Amino acid sequence: MRRTAASSLLLRDPGFRRFYVGDVADQFGTSVTSVAVPLVAITTLHAGTFAVSLLSMAAWLPWLVIALPVGVWVDRTRHRPVMLASAAASGALLASVPLIGGGVGYLLAVTLLVGAASVFYQTAYRAYLPTLIASEDLAEGNAKLQGSASAAQIVGNGGGGLLTQALGGLDVMLVNASTFVVSVLCLTSIRAEEKRPRPVERVMRREIAEGLRLVARDRWIRTLTVFGGVSNLALMAYQSILPVFLVRDVGFGAGTVGLLVAAASTGGVFGAFLVRRVAARIGTARATLLFEVGFALPAVLIAATAKGIGTLCYLVGAFSVSAGVVAGNVIKAGFVQAYCPPGLLGRVNASASFINYGTLPLGALLGGVLGALAGVPTAMWITTAGVPAAGLVLLISPLRPVRDLPPATAPHPLHGAEPAVSASV
Repeated sequence: MRRTAASSLLLRDPGFRRFYVGDVADQFGTSVTSVAVPLVAITTLHAGTFAVSLLSMAAWLPWLVIALPVGVWVDRTRHRPVMLASAAASGALLASVPLIGGGVGYLLAVTLLVGAASVFYQTAYRAYLPTLIASEDLAEGNAKLQGSASAAQIVGNGGGGLLTQALGGLDVMLVNASTFVVSVLCLTSIRAEEKRPRPVERVMRREIAEGLRLVARDRWIRTLTVFGGVSNLALMAYQSILPVFLVRDVGFGAGTVGLLVAAASTGGVFGAFLVRRVAARIGTARATLLFEVGFALPAVLIAATAKGIGTLCYLVGAFSVSAGVVAGNVIKAGFVQAYCPPGLLGRVNASASFINYGTLPLGALLGGVLGALAGVPTAMWITTAGVPAAGLVLLISPLRPVRDLPPATAPHPLHGAEPAVSASV
């Protein structure tokens, strides 16, 4: 039976509603950080192009270093306490920046530690949602969370730029820290009881290896994971030098940069709104190709950004990329959560994230090196061209000839692997 608006997940499930509000606060704080940190480094600490790219690299480097053991550990414990501790640690670290002061080095250290907390939060978050709501609600839940994340990103990006300009220094970090307090309060208020996983004797090294094998031998998850890694390499390569490009080469102020990034981020809301309808009409595999490949083509316009009418180049290019990324994430998240057995979600997500997010610090480093050697404008042309080029991974993959990604009931290596992974060793 078709659900009415009155029976939507947000209205009928108080646990999800609190989780939703807490996630919005967390996403808002993260978005303020993503804009405020590089702008503070550029305008207050006078950091160079390579130093700014290192800040982007530090935010994602923990995924390359600790994601795999974190995934195994998350499968062994309840997920909500992990998220609570991660949000609290992020808030305290960000609040320390204006209180202690320091230069680019301290900002780099805080960014690295907040990135590490994010690994724990995101890994537990993906495994927690299927325990909070019914499986038939996952598509709606993921779409709502992705849509709200995009909305929070819009406000956070614009607010990050404007607050940095208004406060003129490190005090913007206090505003960001307060959002994580809201996230902690919301997560604490969830009444739904989460069962503790059955304790078994395990060897972490073997579980990490098993998680990687599970991702490697399933052609669907392998395809999406490889594409995510290649795509994120290109995305972070241009995003790591984008603030330098917009401030120093194009000539925009910090407030204008925040507003432009916020306006372009509305593409994420558009993508989250559109994705379920498009996927239902043309199929999840075809929708993935449309959003991840077709919507990536205008990315090259970003490198043509200039004052005046040239501002539209950034808005069109970044809007399209944002819409495609969010829509693709909604499809992938719902597929993986339904396709994978619950006992493997932490390891599969962490193993996939190790590759997906592990390329982000490499992309940031690539962007910084290209910007320093070839100049930021030339580096922007090269790196934005890499975004649509990443779509070749999907065009030569098993997704191209099919209409839909396989359902959860289809036989696949992950279901067959679960008993072996859960057994004592």
